[in-house]
Amino acid sequence: MVQSKYIHKSHNVSVLLYHFVCPAKYRRVVFNRAVDERLRDICIELEKRYDIRYDIRFMEIGTDKNHVHFLIQSIPTYSPTKIIRTLKSITAREIFSHHPEVKKALWGGEFWSDGYFVNTVSKFGD
Repeated sequence: MVQSKYIHKSHNVSVLLYHFVCPAKYRRVVFNRAVDERLRDICIELEKRYDIRYDIRFMEIGTDKNHVHFLIQSIPTYSPTKIIRTLKSITAREIFSHHPEVKKALWGGEFWSDGYFVNTVSKFGD
């Protein structure tokens, strides 16, 4: 697990942690070892790409058979909705391009369910 850190910007200092849960479309079982590894790689690339602009940091990623838990640190400038919209669109596109069998299992449509769960998490909690 990566330790959360205070993010210093020109006018604020923050330590905002969000716990997101994103189910696969139709709650289909689509996460296996290969898809899980690809998802983690995509998130690492996304973190590098958006670190300066969004300050998105993936603290933890946990997959189950039909949903994913993300623990993400970001800055107050970007809403949880903007963060998750960016995350879901990029990961869906990349997973479909690398794993066409997943797109077929989801009837060629969307990867993620429209909804998601978000909760704020304390740096000092368990």
